[in-house]
Amino acid sequence: MEHYAGIDVSLESSSVCVVDGTGRVVREAKVASEPEALVVWFRDLGLDLARIGLEAGPLSQWLYKGLKDAGFAVELLETRHVRTAFKTMPVKTDRKDARGIAQLLRMGWFRPVHCKSLAAQELRAVLTARKLIQSKLNDVELSLRGILRGFGLKVGATTRRSFPGRVQELVGDHPTLVMITTALLSAREELDRQFARFEAQVRTLARQDQRAHLLMSTPGVGVIVALTYVAAIDDPSRFRSSRMVGAHFGLTPKKYQSGETDLTGRISKIGDASVRTVLYEAANIILTRPVKGSTLKSWAMRVAKRAGMRKAKVALARKLAVVLHQMLVSGTAFNPTLAAAARA
Repeated sequence: MEHYAGIDVSLESSSVCVVDGTGRVVREAKVASEPEALVVWFRDLGLDLARIGLEAGPLSQWLYKGLKDAGFAVELLETRHVRTAFKTMPVKTDRKDARGIAQLLRMGWFRPVHCKSLAAQELRAVLTARKLIQSKLNDVELSLRGILRGFGLKVGATTRRSFPGRVQELVGDHPTLVMITTALLSAREELDRQFARFEAQVRTLARQDQRAHLLMSTPGVGVIVALTYVAAIDDPSRFRSSRMVGAHFGLTPKKYQSGETDLTGRISKIGDASVRTVLYEAANIILTRPVKGSTLKSWAMRVAKRAGMRKAKVALARKLAVVLHQMLVSGTAFNPTLAAAARA
């Protein structure tokens, strides 16, 4: 008889449950959240494991790879799907979650998640760290402006280079403000230096990545947009159709139909929020800045006339998701004619 195992992953130890084909619990345990420990535990069972499942999360990809390399059939389960299924349980514990995952595997009622390659994970880590440094740099500048505003000192419009000089000019000889601004400006200087290093790194990565270089032939798609999209897609062949990519990144409308009720809502906003953000930013650039000979802009402007600029930007972001995937699959540069004809 086939058996199914569910793992509820935690930082130190994970709850594991094994059920048979009838749903009967065969074995439960707490195992260290390490690939080696889980591999040893499953091998010592001596059972035919048809599938092992774990919910997608920070540690899941690492554990998934370890179990996969050991020869087990492993599935990553979509977090949203698992949590919705578990809402029926009145009591939630790690042990019950592991049981629930095992039962979802047994019934086949789950949605598998793609486990990204190591290269895609590394690229995503660089982009995440860059974004964090950029966010903290902005936080320091805004905090400085807020502190000085409380004393009636207005920084006003500045550039990145003129900002420190303007702040020092305003504080003058005020001892408390001099102490505060000196510390914050020092922190800002170091953040700015590290941000410049990340900027240079992502540009180097874009030059070395043929896929990113290919995507950057599209109007409005720069280094960050291209690398973010490449890291999220990872393997273009995992999508049966390019049209699925828009829904994958939450850029298609929600739908509710029951009996006489048939409602179409706003976009679902499921999937990778960072990809959704950069695609929207690219669409905004295409629509609000001069773009020569872009049939994409012409198409989006027609949408804007009948539905408004905001909806046009979302529609264009969805079309970009489809077009960029088609480019990755075909390995060809941006073609305005084909892009305009692509069904988003």
